[in-house]
Amino acid sequence: MPTPRLAAIQDLATRSVLLNDRGDSHRISEYFGCNTFGARQMRDKLPREVFTKLIESIRWGKKLDTDVAPVLAQVVKDWAISRGATHFTHWFQPQTGLTAEKHDAFLSFDAEHNPLEAFSAEQLIQSEPDASSFPSGGLRATWEARGYTAWNPASPVFIAEWAGVRTLCIPSVFIGYNGEALDEMTPLLRSSDALSQKAVELLELLGDDVHRVYTTLGPEQEYFLIDRTQFALRPDLVMAGRTLVGAQPARGQQLEDHYFGGIPERVQACIAEVEYELYKLGVPIKTRHNEVAPCQFEMAPVFEETDVACDHNMLVMSTLRRVALRHGLQALLHEKPFAGINGSGKHCNWSMQVRSDDPRLDGANLLKPGDTPHQNVRFLIFLAAALQGLHKHAGLLRAGIASSGNEHRLGANEAPPAIISAFMGDMLTRVIDEISTGKATANAEQAMIKLGVAKLPEIQRDNTDRNRTSPFAFTGQKFEFRAVGSSASIAFPVMILNAAVAEAIGELTEKLRAEMKKTKSRDDAVLAVVRESFKQSTPVRFEGNNYSDEWVKEAEKRGLPNFRRSPDALDQLVTDSSRRVFVDLGILTNEELDSRYHIRLERYSKDILIELAALREVVDTMILPAAYAYSGSLAQAAAQAKTGGIEVIPQVAAANAVGRMIERLTKGRNELSAAIDKANEQHDDPRKQAGFLTSEGARCMAEVRHVCDELELTVGDQFWPLPKYREMLFPV
Repeated sequence: MPTPRLAAIQDLATRSVLLNDRGDSHRISEYFGCNTFGARQMRDKLPREVFTKLIESIRWGKKLDTDVAPVLAQVVKDWAISRGATHFTHWFQPQTGLTAEKHDAFLSFDAEHNPLEAFSAEQLIQSEPDASSFPSGGLRATWEARGYTAWNPASPVFIAEWAGVRTLCIPSVFIGYNGEALDEMTPLLRSSDALSQKAVELLELLGDDVHRVYTTLGPEQEYFLIDRTQFALRPDLVMAGRTLVGAQPARGQQLEDHYFGGIPERVQACIAEVEYELYKLGVPIKTRHNEVAPCQFEMAPVFEETDVACDHNMLVMSTLRRVALRHGLQALLHEKPFAGINGSGKHCNWSMQVRSDDPRLDGANLLKPGDTPHQNVRFLIFLAAALQGLHKHAGLLRAGIASSGNEHRLGANEAPPAIISAFMGDMLTRVIDEISTGKATANAEQAMIKLGVAKLPEIQRDNTDRNRTSPFAFTGQKFEFRAVGSSASIAFPVMILNAAVAEAIGELTEKLRAEMKKTKSRDDAVLAVVRESFKQSTPVRFEGNNYSDEWVKEAEKRGLPNFRRSPDALDQLVTDSSRRVFVDLGILTNEELDSRYHIRLERYSKDILIELAALREVVDTMILPAAYAYSGSLAQAAAQAKTGGIEVIPQVAAANAVGRMIERLTKGRNELSAAIDKANEQHDDPRKQAGFLTSEGARCMAEVRHVCDELELTVGDQFWPLPKYREMLFPV
């Protein structure tokens, strides 16, 4: 009888492709958003007055008038029921990295107790889930259970359609009884409001009539797809999301043949179905392709307003996981599921746009150069604000991407390092340098002409090269925040980015007010302020190879922080400067900030403790028994050879070598177990526990893995119980 691992290989070799026939007979445009109550459905089904008020609320970021809620609830209920929905839920993002939902039926009863479907304005706008069982970081005690979800009208309601069951989902924020932010979305929305307020003040000072500034986001999602059966045979993948053991195969990604290659047929069918489900939900997926590592892929959407993009990315991840199972595949969203090859990130393409009654301004991208000197000084001051915020809060931004998974990814295989810096490209670097060093004329109009800023959009090639080693690269009209981990909610890191830039905009606004009192020309005043800002943020700009040892030394000279480990990075959340930026902008209170620090620190420790326990179990129940069995077979073969009179018996040396490995592994396993016990004893001191796990815990895991990988390359193939890298990454 073949072992489960060998049986899985045989099964994979004969498995047929589940062909995708969903949506092929229709254009995407015909069914896009059919499960979303978006602008098209609103226009068709809502009374004109209600539709106008709702759209204005969404467009200008205003509170929804309560008088339209009853009509809206009735129309939403009728639409959802017509689509087959039987239940509704407030869909929100607690601080677990996932989404949460509690389903309630539309079922109600009239005065005569006859059943009917009902859905009130109160049920649309607010719900009351239990708040005690979600991570709160000390904001809520176990016995303080009351919490509220409230609809975010800017994010359209949608129908989740899984396993033939349809549920109306209402994207919501999640707050405690006293208004504490318990979720990821509330601080993100607050940061968007803070940035908008600061940006509008600056634009008004520049003479632009603007009502709102909003950030846009296009998160590129990387992920792996492997066979579901092989995944189930890997307890480390099941429990920890990454392989804790696994020898490198002879072939990895060194041939560079997977990137942009033909998508395997089985994967193509899966991805096409994922896209079909996402299109029905109104998620504008635009791109799909093979990534660099074998079995690694990427999908990317069209840019959207940040809070909607955040909701949509959560739907991307959940849809990937669910649909992959239908195809006998497992979607891996961990940042580093396989050692020695590329990890997965979530490249967040971020920019700022304008909403205005002035058609010349409405929709303008503030990070895009224009055709006039005034448009270009506007571009430069917002560019300066982004760089100033990045420089001042580099450590805080590093905290925003800190996790146990991302810790393995950062700094290798095309992932940016832990040092936060910005890449601008040759042309913009020249412009910034000439302004900051005073080489550009003091007259703004002449400076723009001399520097060629007005010609930037007309250049035939991109204005910047692409630096895949940079964590924060300007890629033309946007910044690409490449350091965010693939499994993370983008709400938290982007909230920090918004806060850092909002503070910088406010600081530049005050300096501009002071400068305008001394300078007749407003644009000349802007240039003076920009010059000083570019000078101050010079250390954070780097145009070279961020992987090089020279950059590590250079970054230290520049005073840039290098927090290689997550606990050190997370400490940046609770520094005095971090507290000031969040509290002053009204994004987080001190208590809310403390809670996020404690939640993330605790999650880091829990992740590593799970890895330690999973690795110990794999060693005890799979690797050591396999090594014992192989060693026994060698001993038996040696005994038979000796009985047969064979003089040279190499099995003896092989058995002794395996025995020494078993001895080393047993020692490492005992140290691993001791580290688990020691970490558990430090439960009352989370920072000490996290520090211990990131040093001693990581050391123990690395040593155990090293011996396990040696054994994998030594033990006979038929004895090895775990699917190997070559089998998972190169399916037949």
